[in-house]
Amino acid sequence: MRPYICFLIMFLASGVLCVTCSSFPTKEVWALTTFKEAIYEDPHLVLSNWNALDADPCGWFGITCNKERQHVIKINISGSSLKGFLAPEMSQVTYLQELTLRKNNLIGTIPKEFGMLKFLKVLDLGMNQLTGPIPTELGNLTSLVKINLQSNGLSGSLPAELGNLRNLSELILDRNKLQGPVPAENNSSFVAKIHGTNDSRTSETGLCGASQLKVVDLSYNFLVGSIPKCLEYLPSSSFQGNCLQEKDAKQRPIRQCGPQPSRSHQAPSLKHHSFKDAAKHQKASKPAWLLALEIATGIMAGSLFLVAILTAFQRCRSKPAIIIPWKKSGSEKEHLMVYVDSELLKDVTKFGRQELEVSCEDFSNIIGSSPDSIVYKGTVRGGPEIAVISLCIKEQHWTGYLELYFQREVADLARLNHENVGKFLGYCRESSPFTRMLVFEYASNGTLYEHLHYGEGSQLSWTRRMRIILGIARGLKYLHAELEPPFTISELSSSSVYLTEDFSPKLVDFESWKMILTRSEKNSGSIGNNGPACLLPNSLQKRHLDIQGNIHSFGILLLEIVSGKPPYCKDKGCLIDWARDYLELPEVMSYIVDPELKHFSYDDLKVICEVISLCTHTDSLKRPSMKEISLMLESKIDTSVAIELKSSSLAWAELALSS
Repeated sequence: MRPYICFLIMFLASGVLCVTCSSFPTKEVWALTTFKEAIYEDPHLVLSNWNALDADPCGWFGITCNKERQHVIKINISGSSLKGFLAPEMSQVTYLQELTLRKNNLIGTIPKEFGMLKFLKVLDLGMNQLTGPIPTELGNLTSLVKINLQSNGLSGSLPAELGNLRNLSELILDRNKLQGPVPAENNSSFVAKIHGTNDSRTSETGLCGASQLKVVDLSYNFLVGSIPKCLEYLPSSSFQGNCLQEKDAKQRPIRQCGPQPSRSHQAPSLKHHSFKDAAKHQKASKPAWLLALEIATGIMAGSLFLVAILTAFQRCRSKPAIIIPWKKSGSEKEHLMVYVDSELLKDVTKFGRQELEVSCEDFSNIIGSSPDSIVYKGTVRGGPEIAVISLCIKEQHWTGYLELYFQREVADLARLNHENVGKFLGYCRESSPFTRMLVFEYASNGTLYEHLHYGEGSQLSWTRRMRIILGIARGLKYLHAELEPPFTISELSSSSVYLTEDFSPKLVDFESWKMILTRSEKNSGSIGNNGPACLLPNSLQKRHLDIQGNIHSFGILLLEIVSGKPPYCKDKGCLIDWARDYLELPEVMSYIVDPELKHFSYDDLKVICEVISLCTHTDSLKRPSMKEISLMLESKIDTSVAIELKSSSLAWAELALSS
């Protein structure tokens, strides 16, 4: 008997030990992994140790667990340049108390599922690129102490449900696109006042219900009406830059604000309630025939309404952009409901696949390809020549996040408008057969890379090369300094510069999909992308996002243009390493000039070498901006015909060809 008792005690003890050493909640690990999958740009690799096979995420970057290491309680990843979406599955991190993702490049909307994080105390998503409304479900987070959503693109009205947050002391919502009045009371209190009830739960509603508020910033939105009396203790700077009817705070000019709501707008609702009550009293006195007529009319109207609803429902079902496949394989969630901004692509031309198929000769006219895409050439009937980029990805690998990224990329390309930037014409998105295409205006003279390394060198005289350099500089200055937010070329090189008939350069970003598809491959292991690539020094980590990466690549591109040599060679290594010995020594500077050139300007060469040295400086903080570079080149390089005629009689032939 005694051995049996000992065995039982050991069994129970081992059971207790197994319980205390139980693995981390799988749903929390899954939720964090899903968050990582929704991030498609991680230039600083801060999520590199977020390993889905690791059952304990407490050692992951930015993660803090409780003392018992049983639950994640904090996520703090700020200033890391992450680009992607907020996964609704984050709501499964049940015991989360702090979510801080400020100063990244997050896009999309704030998931309403975040309203399930009942222990959340700090929500800081400020300084991102989030759009859409503030979810009313955030009003369920009664533990919240701080909300910071500043400097995004949030729209819609300010939810009155935020007044339910009795512990909220800090509400920072400045620099968004919020509209409507500042909510002082919600519908429940309004109805209560009409019916004459006095419920303590509705005595303080809207932001007036958040009695602990100490710091509020609603500035630089589009709020209208007046400041609620319960918030008049706040400084006027909390409300400046809006469309409020206030004299103290500095408000927007009238031309930036829509029509202001008048107090008379509230009257119809009161009259409506009184008419409704009167109708109830008069209902019994109506004759039977009138009641029968009203019933028949109501049935007919209801039938028509039902038909309209069913028709609208069928039309909605025909739009695949509302419910997008999450993953076609058997996973924890077969479909993901995502927010799609219907305004995002409303002004962008949408081509049909059949139309493009006809234009591109049944997609037989291929002018370029990579593991990620195929480029076709075509001609739109009665329009320009076009280049059509078709993405090489199977439907089963297409995720909801990829679809939203595609829409965002189309919207980004559509806002570009400059003579030295490739003109984006539209897109194609169809489900049968699965198609995702981007359509650009075609530059008929091919790429700069082809002319430098495969064409006749005599076609690119020194003056022509200088004009190409100035055009590229103007295009980059436009993308970096004249657009808000700025736009960067994913892989700036001579292959991303297309030339028109008169050799005017056009910057085209055909490579932006490489990174997102590579990211998808790392997550799913199902997308192949094994093509060759030459990654230049100092541009490897930041070439997709960082403006400094573009500036470094511009320096390499200048060297490639004047030397006629490729940026990388297996035998000699990187071009910049070879050229450094010549760039700063005037007596040997001419050694880097392309031997195909019969003549060149030594003054121009000195300027080019100086710019190359500045752009490729090892300390990125010491590199000039494209605005400064463009000014330097424009002021010191003369590309007039007279200069070339003075240098060489061969220019007469080129002048005749270009005229």
